[in-house]
Amino acid sequence: MTQPGEDSDLEPARGVQRGLFYVGAAGLLFAIGADAVAVLGRHLGIPLLGSIELMQAAILLASSAAIVLATVANKHAVVHLLIDRLSPRRRALMEHVHALLSAVFFAALAVGSLWIAYDLRDGHEQSELLRIPYAPLRIVSIVAVLAVAAIYLARAFAKRPSR
Repeated sequence: MTQPGEDSDLEPARGVQRGLFYVGAAGLLFAIGADAVAVLGRHLGIPLLGSIELMQAAILLASSAAIVLATVANKHAVVHLLIDRLSPRRRALMEHVHALLSAVFFAALAVGSLWIAYDLRDGHEQSELLRIPYAPLRIVSIVAVLAVAAIYLARAFAKRPSR
């Protein structure tokens, strides 16, 4: 039996991470499959119309899952040239500032995306060939950047950033 504060507390988070991993992997596999069928179809003289639209939707799912997973795992690119030369106290302060500015950046992306979604709410946007609606895809990207902003905001106000 595990004690409070051990791995049992992380199980829901791991389940979410695993789910995001499978969503991203499914998106990539679908994109690869659609492209492979399109290439094969072109060689056989039976083109797959709308394969690019299918790939774009699948890549949006994969990239949205990837950015959230990279943030959770703390695997974004970071330049350590200056921060590694700081004292531990100043380094901790800069990590809080980094997390706060990252939260602001991703929140701004979400606000901009929400603004566009609001402006186009009655537009009935859809792809040309397959008529894939854009609104659900836009919602996926907004949820992803909001999740990243929330993760960074939590890190900004945590006692010790997880970097």
